[in-house]
Amino acid sequence: MGRLFWKFFLSILLAQVAATVGIGGALWLKSRAAEQEQRPAIDFSPPAAMAIESAAATLEFGGPQALKRLLENMDRHRVFAVDDLGKELLGRIVNPVQVAAARAVLDRGDMRVVRRMTLPNGRRYLLFLPAQDRLTPMNTADARLLLAGAGMPMADMGPRGPGFQPNLQPNFQPYFQPGLQPDLPPGPAGRAEARMGPGPGPMEPNGPRGRFQPLTPFIPLAAALVASLLFAALLAWYFSRPIRSLRQAFEAASVGDLAPRFAGAGKRGDELTDLGRDFDRMTARLRNLMDGQRRLLHDVSHELRSPLARLQAAIGLAHQNPARMAASFQRIERESVRMDKLVDELLTLSRLEAGALAGAREEIDVGELLHGIVGDAQFEATAQGRTVAARGSVDVLLLGQPDLLARAIENVVRNAIKHSPEGETIVVDSAVDAATLRIRVLDRGPGVAAQDLQAIFEPFFRSSGTEKDVEGHGLGLAIARQVVQQHGGTIGAVNRDGGGLCVEIALPLD
Repeated sequence: MGRLFWKFFLSILLAQVAATVGIGGALWLKSRAAEQEQRPAIDFSPPAAMAIESAAATLEFGGPQALKRLLENMDRHRVFAVDDLGKELLGRIVNPVQVAAARAVLDRGDMRVVRRMTLPNGRRYLLFLPAQDRLTPMNTADARLLLAGAGMPMADMGPRGPGFQPNLQPNFQPYFQPGLQPDLPPGPAGRAEARMGPGPGPMEPNGPRGRFQPLTPFIPLAAALVASLLFAALLAWYFSRPIRSLRQAFEAASVGDLAPRFAGAGKRGDELTDLGRDFDRMTARLRNLMDGQRRLLHDVSHELRSPLARLQAAIGLAHQNPARMAASFQRIERESVRMDKLVDELLTLSRLEAGALAGAREEIDVGELLHGIVGDAQFEATAQGRTVAARGSVDVLLLGQPDLLARAIENVVRNAIKHSPEGETIVVDSAVDAATLRIRVLDRGPGVAAQDLQAIFEPFFRSSGTEKDVEGHGLGLAIARQVVQQHGGTIGAVNRDGGGLCVEIALPLD
């Protein structure tokens, strides 16, 4: 799992966390709203107990009419007086939930906030104060009327004369005026909630509601959805941009434009950036292969042009001077052999580069292989006035293709023989170093310029110091490099102290 996986994972995780927080917040707000809606239906506060006490005293000593006049002269109708038939003394709509809650409190024996009063005529009233009116402040007149109903002293309410009569006219607006039907929308708990009549704004039993409503569960859900969409959009943009660039790069490569395009895309540091760099390396490799093919075609045509020209010249001389027919035939035969060798080397190199010669491998006795190569090279070198000697003795087995490996080593040795002056000795040194077989071919030739030490393994390459009369097409070392690389090894060249060249082949023994 790489960096791209973790970016996908963290982005999705953040989206899920945002959604979880949003849904959790919605549920929390909904639960909190439900808790607020589940407040006690009966007011248990000390002012409520005082109001119930006053109303009970008024009803007991003055009767229903006195309690009615008391409640009618209050600016806010607070205490409810409900008989056994469920009718309220002032005709107000009674919430059954509140009546049931008041009876439950009375059954528990709490006489402070709920009273059941029985009149001499046998009629009973249930007195309670709804909790939703707790937020409605009790003004001074309400307090004085309640205290007066309870028989308590009250502050001076103004001058009184012999003809003073209390204002017993109702100074309140009824809940439902004639001709109006009650609006009873269902409340959160499934009970009916009455609107309190006309006025500047709607009034409900739960107290006045402002126009601003609290957050509903839909807002956090919408926020979570927006956050998820935002993360998804950022994630899509983050991954679509480099993919779009890769697509454009592939389209450009399909028409032959192999220029590098992702050299400066190093800020992201993920697998898509690595893919862009791999694409640049691929196009660079394709450019090299295409350049190599063009160069190979040019070199092959150049190498074939010379022997073909000599063949044509020899044939022309044979026609013009029959007496020199034998010499012309010898030249034709020599050029034919040279062309055949060139074509064979080209086919071998092409197959090696295509991997067509990567057949089954077998164990190779390296000591025996080197002994045979040195013997054959010595036979050829003796005819040219040179010597080939073996140094070192290895007794190891190598897994590979013996024919190809022998041809690669022979090409290096024959290349050393060609470039060594007469009377010199070419040394084939072999040793095993840390599970690696090292074969060094050392000569005392002119060497190679330092800038050409890597280029000599390219096809048809000729160093500037190569003599004109040295035979060869520059394919031997190229074939050797391909064979060594197919065996998992490396090949390189260095100039020797005192003149000459050292070509080293390193092959793994594992």
